[in-house]
Amino acid sequence: MTTFVALLTSLPTGNSTIRMRVWRALKNTGCGVLRDGVYVLPVDSPQASALVEAESLVRGAGGFAMTVELNTKTAAQLEHIRKLFDRGEEYGALVKRIGAASTALQRLGKRKSDTLVQRLRRSFEELGEIDFYPGQAQLQAKAAMSALEREAQLFSEGEPHTARRKVRRFDPAKYRNRTWATRKDLWVDRLASIWLIKRFIDKNAKFVWIDRPRDRPKRAIGFDFDGAEFTHVANRITFEVLLTSFGFDKDPALMTLGDTVHFLDVGGIPVADAKGLETILRGIKGKTQSDDALALEAMKVFDLFYSAYVQKNAE
Repeated sequence: MTTFVALLTSLPTGNSTIRMRVWRALKNTGCGVLRDGVYVLPVDSPQASALVEAESLVRGAGGFAMTVELNTKTAAQLEHIRKLFDRGEEYGALVKRIGAASTALQRLGKRKSDTLVQRLRRSFEELGEIDFYPGQAQLQAKAAMSALEREAQLFSEGEPHTARRKVRRFDPAKYRNRTWATRKDLWVDRLASIWLIKRFIDKNAKFVWIDRPRDRPKRAIGFDFDGAEFTHVANRITFEVLLTSFGFDKDPALMTLGDTVHFLDVGGIPVADAKGLETILRGIKGKTQSDDALALEAMKVFDLFYSAYVQKNAE
């Protein structure tokens, strides 16, 4: 049914050196071990030639080696051999490493974070090279890797570190007709926060975009940067902190929007609408020439998403 290439070996007794050399030759091929001394690879895999090289190595050391084609005759035989190439445990271990890296990003500097992410990307790609029958495990690892790379990019672009404090309640009446400051080059969390402030907290709000936290105007309310009055706290992004701080965390539509923004900003549990929102915002960002124009157009998008969530929750 399907053709494999198999290496049959019998190594010289007591020759630990040749055993180590053969092991090293086969280590990175991803071959399956059918039984002791029988190594198998799909015949069309790039690594199949390594079995022929190992055959020459064994023969040269006085051992027995033969490379043959292995053809399965039944579905059961095929399934048995394919299980030899199951990478589920390896992907599972990689996903755990990715999760640990995600937790560590905020306490690492940019250089160390970049090195860590690159190392994990390389591990993922190397595993993919020997994943001859990719399935759900690879998809899950790919999603985790993409989320980590997105997080690392955000942190490298000045994404605020998580503040170690509790989220307090504030009186919206004390935050009206104010100037609000956040980092320039707006993206999803800041855009959503601007919309929330303008629509629900301070309808007459004015906004300024700053390069660095110390550039915040003296009386302006800062959000979404280190040291800002409203920023990331624990596992909450700035938009979610604003929701809780001003008592809007009982609105199901706003909370649903918060889940979408959270996933786009720092990753986590996938949200169905996230990709659509990201695509629209990227389109606006590419078309507009300033943060003022970007914020204005994004307001319309968040209006529509919020309206849709309100209608959906009313059904």
